[in-house]
Amino acid sequence: MHIHLAYGREGLDIEVPDGNLSKVLTMPPVPPQEKPQEELRRQLGKPIGGKPLGEQASRATTACIAICDITRPVPNALILPPILETLERNGIKRDNITLLVATGLHRPSTQDELLAMAGGKIVGDYRILDHHARELQEQEYLGTTRRNTPVYIDRTYCSADLKITTGFIEPHLMAGFSGGRKLVAPGCAGELTIKALHSPLFLENPLCREGSIDGNPLHEELLEIAAMAGHDFIVNVTLDVSHATTGIFAGDPIQAHAAGVRHARHSVCASIAEPADVVVTTSAGYPLDLTLYQAVKGMTAALPAVKKGGRLILAAECAEGLGSHEFAAMARRFRTAEEFIESISANPVVIDQWQLEECAKAVRHAEVVLVSPKIHENYAGELFIRTAASVGEALQEGIQKFGPKTTVAVIPKGPYTLVEMGGSGE
Repeated sequence: MHIHLAYGREGLDIEVPDGNLSKVLTMPPVPPQEKPQEELRRQLGKPIGGKPLGEQASRATTACIAICDITRPVPNALILPPILETLERNGIKRDNITLLVATGLHRPSTQDELLAMAGGKIVGDYRILDHHARELQEQEYLGTTRRNTPVYIDRTYCSADLKITTGFIEPHLMAGFSGGRKLVAPGCAGELTIKALHSPLFLENPLCREGSIDGNPLHEELLEIAAMAGHDFIVNVTLDVSHATTGIFAGDPIQAHAAGVRHARHSVCASIAEPADVVVTTSAGYPLDLTLYQAVKGMTAALPAVKKGGRLILAAECAEGLGSHEFAAMARRFRTAEEFIESISANPVVIDQWQLEECAKAVRHAEVVLVSPKIHENYAGELFIRTAASVGEALQEGIQKFGPKTTVAVIPKGPYTLVEMGGSGE
């Protein structure tokens, strides 16, 4: 069977033998919003919980709007204009509005990325800043959480009278779902806070996984941090496979996010009757597969679909290579996942170890094979995951390993698809 995978900007076509294919796991069709900006304007005036944005703006002098960086396909051209108009119409001067790119520990935005994210008019008319998590002097210390996480949040965000976050809601490998509280922390958090949030204390908890909200300690920690920093209003969206807007959720950060999670859970679930011997998945293409660091999300999202000891094939372009300097050095340092886990268990948390820890989770469950020509060419044999030149090569090896009755499942948009067991698999 011919199947198109989300891969880089253009996608990737693969062939899976019909006799081996058990299922293609895709998100169910959800109709896009017919007039999304009109619906957003309505919700700004009649939000999901809390007071209308205009009413809140009328009592403020300054505002900060946290937005996602280039690694998230948020439709800012849809979201930002109504928010900005509402703020200015209700008395906040343009010079007192800051758009803060919630980079977490990601690299700073390029000018081209800012233009792609916000559009030329907004870039030209408003102050847009990147969050710099590593710059301690740019963070406000707010104390510690009940779990003893030190809370450092961007001073620009903390100093604003009105604090707004935007974003979109999708399954998240640690926090259950993205959006809402995640824009405050880790998005606008300092390095020390981010390290604590990504420590084994949270990541090794089985409830810190895709689709898990109730009882998820990381979700609870992020809510506590957002409350400490202040979080007045959110505008979150859900998207379909083509990034069309399927839902808008504006209002109280907790109530609106919860409504968005309910919608997202319904719209991204795909079921399979039983795990397959081999699973081919992706990191949903550009921008999530720019680096191996980001592409790990495709591995963990697919784990429920692959048998213990099976083969997980991840097709991710990784046009920018492994990721940050810290992640790249760490990824090449350890020969096995076990060696890596032993190291982090005995030492303080270092930057970006968390994504490699998630990669190690996948390796402990299945044989992971990364299909990325750039990484295969430059790093084959240097990582504790295998690499292959093509999906076809990795798939054929898997069929040879498990025999002619090998079952193969395919997830064309890996981290956007929430895999659940049960049902007929049809």
